[in-house]
Amino acid sequence: MQHAWLMGFLGGLMIGTAALTFLVVNGRIMGVSGLIGGLIDRSGWGNGWERIVFLFGLFIFPALWVRFVAPVETNVTRNLSLITIAGLLVGIGSRLANGCTSGHGVCGISRFSIRSIFATAVYLLSGVIAISIFRQLLGVI
Repeated sequence: MQHAWLMGFLGGLMIGTAALTFLVVNGRIMGVSGLIGGLIDRSGWGNGWERIVFLFGLFIFPALWVRFVAPVETNVTRNLSLITIAGLLVGIGSRLANGCTSGHGVCGISRFSIRSIFATAVYLLSGVIAISIFRQLLGVI
C-alpha cells in the first residue's frame, strides 16, 4: 500500500491522457458509455472501428499492465451473476444520467459543464449512500 497513491495518480494520468488524445484526434468527448452505447444502438457505426479500437485499448492495456508491470490484488467477487447484475445496473445508470464517470467526471468537469458537475456529485453521493447501507446496515461488505 506504500505506493498505492502513485498507482492511483498514474491511472488518473492515463485516463486524462486518453481523454485528451481522443478529443484532439477525433474532436469528440471520450464518454465510454456513449462509445459502447453507439455500438449497441448502431448510432455510432459510422465511426465504429475507431470506437472498437479505443475500447479494446481500454480493456487490454490494464490487463497487460497488471500482467507485466504491477500485479494488483483485488477483492472482486467471482460470482458471475453478481458481476453481471452490477454491470447491467451501471449500464442502466449511465444511460439514465446520459453519461458515465469518464464522460461526466473526467471530460465534463474539465469543460466546467454544470450538468456534468451535478451528475458527478449525484453518483458520488449515491456511492457513499450505497456503501453505507451495505456496510453499516446490512453488514455485507
